[in-house]
Amino acid sequence: MKHLLLPALLVASAFSLAAAPPDDFTVKSATSRDSFRLQEARGKFVALHFLLKTECPLCLRHTREHLARASTLPDVVQVFLKPDTDREIKAWATRLADGKPDTTPIYRDPNARLAKAYDIPDGYAFHGQVVHYPATVLIGPDGREIFRHVGKSNADRLSFEKLAEKVAELRKP
Repeated sequence: MKHLLLPALLVASAFSLAAAPPDDFTVKSATSRDSFRLQEARGKFVALHFLLKTECPLCLRHTREHLARASTLPDVVQVFLKPDTDREIKAWATRLADGKPDTTPIYRDPNARLAKAYDIPDGYAFHGQVVHYPATVLIGPDGREIFRHVGKSNADRLSFEKLAEKVAELRKP
């Protein structure tokens, strides 16, 4: 009987050690002096866009699409996260619409700590690197995760239309 309990206890303790998403976090922009704190966005939806750690044209397209239409969802804060260095993010961000990285905060997720905390799977091979899969996590006005989309490939992203539909659905009583 003892031998049966030990594996069960090990499995149970492994699950209890799994990290839960943080109730609060702060990330600093690599492209501006801005920072984002989750607690300060209470009362709004927050879309966390986990972008790839590489020179990724599909990440650029995704970011451009969401930035261009963000004003149509004023109760949704768009937060774009990259695990690259500040210098790499600044260079990447110059390729956004206006070419001025300081007008668009792209936040740094050092060593993909926030991606790991939100349990975004890694193991995606892209441009000679193994990275986390592209993902969007939607946090509700109460600060809890209410929806997520994890892409199966670099091209599998949550479009702005799908995000808007999901927010409209979740606003209903």
